[in-house]
Amino acid sequence: MQRMARDTTISSLPSDFSARIRQFRARLGFTQVELAAHLGVSYATVNRWENGQTKPSPLSWQQILRMGEGDSPDPVEKATMKRPLLDFTASPDVVRVLVEGERLSFGHTFNPAFATEISQIDALPHQRIAVYEHMLKRFPLRFMLADDAGAGKTIMAGLYVREMIARRLIKRVLIVPPAGLIGNWYSELLTLFSLPFRIISGADAKTTNPFIGDDSDCLIVSVDTLAGKAMFPRLKESGVIPYDLVIFDEAHKLSADRGNDLRVRKTDRYKLAEALAGVEGVDEAWSLPWAAHHLLLLTATPHQGKDYPYYALWRLLEPEVLSTLEAFEEYPPERREVHFIRRTKEEMVHISGKPLYPTRVSDTLGYDLTQGPTSEQTLYDETTDYMRHVFNRAKMLNRSAARLAMSVLQRRLASSTYALLRSFERRIDKLSGLIRQVQEGKLTEEQIIILQRR
Repeated sequence: MQRMARDTTISSLPSDFSARIRQFRARLGFTQVELAAHLGVSYATVNRWENGQTKPSPLSWQQILRMGEGDSPDPVEKATMKRPLLDFTASPDVVRVLVEGERLSFGHTFNPAFATEISQIDALPHQRIAVYEHMLKRFPLRFMLADDAGAGKTIMAGLYVREMIARRLIKRVLIVPPAGLIGNWYSELLTLFSLPFRIISGADAKTTNPFIGDDSDCLIVSVDTLAGKAMFPRLKESGVIPYDLVIFDEAHKLSADRGNDLRVRKTDRYKLAEALAGVEGVDEAWSLPWAAHHLLLLTATPHQGKDYPYYALWRLLEPEVLSTLEAFEEYPPERREVHFIRRTKEEMVHISGKPLYPTRVSDTLGYDLTQGPTSEQTLYDETTDYMRHVFNRAKMLNRSAARLAMSVLQRRLASSTYALLRSFERRIDKLSGLIRQVQEGKLTEEQIIILQRR
């Protein structure tokens, strides 16, 4: 019955309905876009009506007739008329889906760990603690997550992103991992958290700017690609909206070091991180007109035995406070806890309290070397004497290189006799080549010293 009524209404439309709609729109002073907005339809629909290609629906025609009964409205009334009217003819199933989606978008107000309910994961205790007791409480987030390998740092980062997006606190996210981990990030975010990120490569920056547009909100790009000459300048263009959150995976590869001459040497990766972190005073080539509001560094090896590279990572989190190494050394422990968390595998447990990983046991095992003129003991003693002799002569020229060569030979000796043999053969070949060049007059003694220093 309802369908018959609608058909009767449509068939009762005047034959000149398209002309009447044009006249009506002209009398009100509406453009096609404005009339479409008032009726709650698309601009293309109004255009097709006026061209006679399609007919208005009963609801739209009734609205047009009601609007046409009055005189031309004044500007205030006209502005009010542009607001679309409610349309109750939609499918109940569609309405139910939309309402349910809107209701779920406020789920975090009832469940503080709402992201765990809509993700395909069973978060472990240490993962929940990191996200809900540390990261979500920091605003802005300037944080280094440095748990042992295998702790699930990708899971924790994804859980944080899912929670922040659900709370409408962030929209644009840029993830910067090494090239080999791009696929892992993409699949885990999509499968486990229903986060459809887009992977971009250097080719994407040749003709367009991948950081502009509706599909630029959630991106994954390798650190070397982003630091490249083709991609990084795209971040400077005026149409780029700043990213709310930037995540660097394997952050220890953002290296910067200070030599004995106190000169700081930064890699392009570190300069990229400085730019996105908003560090002041960077080179003009690496400056950006914006900086990320939130910064998350992920690494299992934050301290690699050198103090300055470790400090350089912290400087990205608090550039103004930690402007010098001395300031970092005096940074109080309670302040460090705001920006840093590290748990070893021994601290990680299941919800039941059972250890997540077996207990690690480290023992030093000794064994006896064979004795005799052609024994393991003789090889060990003669190799050690040779290394000491080489070290004592080379340390005057390049102390660090001599120590490195000595440690390499010691590892080769412990590995296998064949590995040590090949090392000595390569060294003999190199020395023979140098001797031959000296005999031929191609190298002087000063040039040999320079080569040894390198």
